[in-house]
Amino acid sequence: MEASSCLRYQVCGFGLSWIWLCLLLLHLLQNCSLVLSDSPYLVGMGSYDITGPAADVNMMGYANAEQVTSGIHFRLKSRAFIVAEPDDGKRVVFVNLDACMASQLVNIKVLERLKARYGDLYNENNVAISGIHTHAGPGGYLQYVVYIITSLGFVRQSFDVIVDGIEQSIVEAHNNLRPGKIYVNKGDLLDAGVNRSPSGYLNNPAEERSKYRYNVDKEMTLVKFVDDEFGPVGSFNWFATHGTSMSRTNSLISGDNKGAAARFMEDWAEQNGLPKQTGHANSDDFGSLHLPRRVSTIIPEPDEITDDLMQLASSYKASGGRILASSNITRRIRNTQKNNAKFVSAFCQSNCGDVSPNVLGAFCIDTNLPCDFNHSTCNGKNELCYGRGPGYPNEFESTRIIGNRQFLKAADLFNSASEELQGKVDYRHTYLDFSQLEVSVSTSTGGQQVVKTCPAAMGFSFAAGTTDGPGAFDFKQGDDKGNPFWRLVGGILKKPGKEQVECQAPKPILLDTGEMKEPYDWAPAILPIQIIRIGQLVILSVPGEFTTMAGRRLRDAVKNVLISGSNGEFNSNTHVVLAGLTNTYSQYVTTFEEYQVQRYEGASTLYGPHTLSAYIQEFQKIATAMDPMVANKGSHQTNTLPPDMLDKQIGLLLVVILDSTPPGVHFGDVS
Repeated sequence: MEASSCLRYQVCGFGLSWIWLCLLLLHLLQNCSLVLSDSPYLVGMGSYDITGPAADVNMMGYANAEQVTSGIHFRLKSRAFIVAEPDDGKRVVFVNLDACMASQLVNIKVLERLKARYGDLYNENNVAISGIHTHAGPGGYLQYVVYIITSLGFVRQSFDVIVDGIEQSIVEAHNNLRPGKIYVNKGDLLDAGVNRSPSGYLNNPAEERSKYRYNVDKEMTLVKFVDDEFGPVGSFNWFATHGTSMSRTNSLISGDNKGAAARFMEDWAEQNGLPKQTGHANSDDFGSLHLPRRVSTIIPEPDEITDDLMQLASSYKASGGRILASSNITRRIRNTQKNNAKFVSAFCQSNCGDVSPNVLGAFCIDTNLPCDFNHSTCNGKNELCYGRGPGYPNEFESTRIIGNRQFLKAADLFNSASEELQGKVDYRHTYLDFSQLEVSVSTSTGGQQVVKTCPAAMGFSFAAGTTDGPGAFDFKQGDDKGNPFWRLVGGILKKPGKEQVECQAPKPILLDTGEMKEPYDWAPAILPIQIIRIGQLVILSVPGEFTTMAGRRLRDAVKNVLISGSNGEFNSNTHVVLAGLTNTYSQYVTTFEEYQVQRYEGASTLYGPHTLSAYIQEFQKIATAMDPMVANKGSHQTNTLPPDMLDKQIGLLLVVILDSTPPGVHFGDVS
């Protein structure tokens, strides 16, 4: 009797224990996304400051020697995402910089650091580093002479802060890798860019132009990153408009309109409680569109004179840096910064070569009449022709407006994104010598002929500048002849030979930069091209500024190759975006027809009239290598590598020996 009761008790007790164990395991499986997740990717976001020297350093973009930093409009960031396949599959990194462009030397040093940290996990094949093209950041961080003349050579402080910031943003993204989903969305933004070289665009074939409603690309493509546990953690988008809302006379460090848009989006997400720090978040959990107050005085709005950051600043005493005890705002901001997960939003650049944010048009500053259509001059003078932004004459207001327009479109796309990215993570990359690339092009009779690209050279219209930042002297856009005086001046540095003149025609050569080698290379010859794939999203990393039509041709050519050769892996729903100013910088890329007009963009297309054809040919090759049936995997192999010229750099900018205040005042005093 006792034995029977004991047996029943043991069986029942075992049954209860088994039930509790099952319930515990079920609870763990439901709540631990790291243990089990149906998400197709691992997603990580990161950002880090790259503001750089805020005094006495020439700004990169306008090539204006008098434009030197003297303060900060708002700080600059490096923003990164990493997407990886689970179970040690392939991964890709995309970094967006609040900087004028990527730098080959910066890339080389960042990759060296990543190799030291992670071995071969991150390398030139799967890492892309892109610039937003602000013209209001410190210069001197590129390695080729022509890009650091106005900064008086190499500026080590500018270089170091960008390398450090990129590395740290990638490290943060790597440490934040978690299961998640990615969504893609597209939509038109109509009032954030106009074509600043319409006469060049009109030289493209009428049949081709008739395919498009606008003479600039109006479409924004956005990807939305959703963490399985925290909900939305970031977004990156690509949209074409120049970072020239801030003028060539501005001296405050600024991310211009795209940097402002990123700040607006990140603060908006924070205001709406994203990312969630506890529990599971709904990816559509957003409130109504509202521009955060605490951004409004970073990018000034009329009649708005106070915000959280001003309150924070007022909580510090000028002497000693002590914080007032009653500073609740300080505690709130500091607590926000301590959160492990943060929302990262990047507004990336695309084919912006002929796209200006100065949407009111270009006018003569002496007469207020429109500038000459073909040459962008006023009574023959290019320096009087300026584009006007929507906040004219207040460039800070123009920056805010164009940034806000991009932010509002991005937020709308973010809220409505429903198409989930599904499929492989993949990449292809190669280096090419663009100074002597053989290219097969179509002839007027329908046949094929082989032509070559040329060593880099700049035309006379390069010196004329653009309506966003005109040049000086008697240069003008649309000059396909040049003049004897400036030809003589350019010839003192290096007189181009007959072969170079014929190769670059009809460009009249002002500076034969590709053949200038003293004290070291003036212009790049070896350039990277790269394709990054995340499911049905394909990113084309290009090292320059493609014009609207040039970008369209490249995107279409790559998409056609992917669809025709992928055995169904790609279809008409493939989203191809062009990431401009990525991995290095080589100025502009126009169509063959635009090149004939020799406006600023054509004069700045370094490698001659067949530059775009060369890009299309070589991108088609690496797109073909994306086909799973093609044996060549990984990078498109090449023995050509870009130079590392860090040890050759010359910096002539005088260092600050002593920086102090006038007698009787202290740093931080407000008068």
